[in-house]
Amino acid sequence: MTDYFTTTLSNDEIRAISSIGLAHLGDAVYELLVRTYLCAHGKATGKGLHRATIELVCAPKQAELSERILPMLTEEEHAVFKRGRNANVHSVPQHASRAQYQQATALEALFGWLYLNGEKSRINELFNAMMEE
Repeated sequence: MTDYFTTTLSNDEIRAISSIGLAHLGDAVYELLVRTYLCAHGKATGKGLHRATIELVCAPKQAELSERILPMLTEEEHAVFKRGRNANVHSVPQHASRAQYQQATALEALFGWLYLNGEKSRINELFNAMMEE
């Protein structure tokens, strides 16, 4: 049986995944990190938890927070980020500009790519840098 919690794909298999596919996975990785972060920091009440999650996972906030890690990215990570930013998205939420949505998609694609490469410690390092006050 395949263990999808620890699945690591080959470089060729990961390259074959579209930017939108990487962002789709990275969105789940990022949201899980945000939910864990909020619970660990005492925000574990029903409405407050949901509102705090929505605030941190919306495209404008992701775009803002992603700016904090751009100087930290390796050349390869930056290439994945850029690939995600340039993904052909067909619809943009009303509460976000196209630029914000592209930046959020780039962040999610990066997190998806790192996850598939088994780079959980790197994801954690970048996420912590994003969440620093």
